[in-house]
Amino acid sequence: MSSARPTLVGIHHLKLPVSNLAVSLRWWEAAFGARRQEHLDHVSPEGTCFGHILSVPGLEAPLELVLDAGHAARRPAFDPVALAVETRDDLVSWAAWFDAVGLANSGLRRGLGGWLVMVRDPDETPVRLHSRETRDWDAANADFGSPWL
Repeated sequence: MSSARPTLVGIHHLKLPVSNLAVSLRWWEAAFGARRQEHLDHVSPEGTCFGHILSVPGLEAPLELVLDAGHAARRPAFDPVALAVETRDDLVSWAAWFDAVGLANSGLRRGLGGWLVMVRDPDETPVRLHSRETRDWDAANADFGSPWL
């Protein structure tokens, strides 16, 4: 056995539990332009579809929506996905996009060391978009009072 640590090459896929595959699929399509990879649907031996694999523009790894209402309901305040954009201005554009497609969102918010916009999926799971553009760490002026954060 080698004593050298094996290497990782990235993220294979992201997985989110959802209470309704069709509703969540439509939301990811509208919000982020996701495309279902139907040939990768997860189907039980009885023929029940319990998961969709999505290709999301800008993400290297696929996103799996897995039908699991129990898990989806237990973590509505937990935000398992934080997506990256380049600049603060990109976040402003995303907030405007969400407004245009009728998705409630936080608008631009000041984080600890940068900016973010948050939107919630149909199960109330927060999805955050953070800018890679940063500023000095500033906990005193972060938007902790926002109901979105």
